[in-house]
Amino acid sequence: MLGDTFAGAWIDGATGALTVGVTDRGRVDAVRALGADAKVVPFSQRALTGAKTALDSVTAPVSVTGWRVDDASNTVVVEVNRHTRDAAADRFVATARSISPAVRVVEVDTAPTPLYDTRGGDAYYIGGGGRCSVGFAVTGGFVTAGHCGRTGATTTGFNRVSQGTFRGSSFPGNDYAWVATNSNWTSRPWVNRSGSNVIVKGSSEAAVGAQICRSGSTTGWRCGTVQAKNSTVNYPQGSVSGLTRTNACAEPGDSGGSWVAGSGFGQAQGVTSGGSGNCSSGGTTYFQPLGEILSVYGLRLTTG
Repeated sequence: MLGDTFAGAWIDGATGALTVGVTDRGRVDAVRALGADAKVVPFSQRALTGAKTALDSVTAPVSVTGWRVDDASNTVVVEVNRHTRDAAADRFVATARSISPAVRVVEVDTAPTPLYDTRGGDAYYIGGGGRCSVGFAVTGGFVTAGHCGRTGATTTGFNRVSQGTFRGSSFPGNDYAWVATNSNWTSRPWVNRSGSNVIVKGSSEAAVGAQICRSGSTTGWRCGTVQAKNSTVNYPQGSVSGLTRTNACAEPGDSGGSWVAGSGFGQAQGVTSGGSGNCSSGGTTYFQPLGEILSVYGLRLTTG
């Protein structure tokens, strides 16, 4: 109905009223007849979108944090970090204004950064060396094996981006820990199953003889059965009690990773501690049950 005179539409957050922008005053009555408010503006949506698309092909310095079409102000907003604004930013702004007079510059105080998902079974790296696997996401971080890092050790994620800090760790005696993640990371109710996601729904404990599967950053998704509970394992560093024994294989780097069971493997069980053998010849693997970890540190499992 409005064709090239259409200049966007937006809802007032306070009143809920719908406003439609038009570049032709003669279309105002038609808009109002449909129950919306009308606002006459100089630039059509096609013109604004075209200017924004043209800007997408221009290389921007990091001091320019983004650009977008803002229907309500009938402008193409270019955001510049006021704390790092430099000559490169000013050149970008000049180019933007040469593309369209609709460009409006807004200075902002912060710059956006990528956000990453915390997912069971994915790799993480410990400051000073070593790789382990995420157990389960909890509010504000994730649980893993205690032998992976001591309290205070820092971590980076699977992508080597700064991730978090061990806030608690116990090994030997137990084999559990938790890492508090920074704002780069979002806790997700997921476990990595060969690239797809198993959704964690709860933490009901599986019985002896039940099928169980684990996820780790070295050998991926591996399955077996629960063979025994409350096992004590005597590692070279000391004994660990209260572990669950399985015949699913694991290898170095899988430590700390997720164990799941139940319908759709949606019930979280624990985190990989250690074992014997490998995934070529088979082996025995033990995990630290999850319930004790959550209880000791007062953590809340992230579920979906």
